[in-house]
Amino acid sequence: MATNKEQRDSSKNRVEEPVAAYGAVTSVFNRFAIKDDYKLLKKAREGLKTDVFYSLADAIKMPEKALASVINLSPRTISNYRDQEKGLDPIYSEHLLKLINLYSFGKEIFGNLDEFTLWMNRPFWNSNDKPIDFISTSGGVDLIYEEIEKLAQGYPV
Repeated sequence: MATNKEQRDSSKNRVEEPVAAYGAVTSVFNRFAIKDDYKLLKKAREGLKTDVFYSLADAIKMPEKALASVINLSPRTISNYRDQEKGLDPIYSEHLLKLINLYSFGKEIFGNLDEFTLWMNRPFWNSNDKPIDFISTSGGVDLIYEEIEKLAQGYPV
């Protein structure tokens, strides 16, 4: 059994550095990008805290009012949920989780969020519809995700 002196000496040999010095702060994408559909639905059923909503809005530089509209909630309702420390309902949680996956995948494919956001606001080829117009439903988010997968494989969208 180690003595107190040995324990103190061994702690001197340990190197501990602050994580923030390297910019390794966990983002909403690192914490909530869930690729497995079963795990995503399970997490959605638990309900997300409103902090996830606000973190996503900040990360993708979308006004909170616009993001609230995308998930079909009023900004006031989300604010009330935050004040009451109430989690979001499963349907809104699922939509947020799918949006997190979409933006995480978009960031990966396009290289950064600014390029992905630019693509989201451009009309599809030979159409007036923009990808961002489709993300107000869960199925629309899935459709845009599939379109990005096609782009990644070299198909024109």
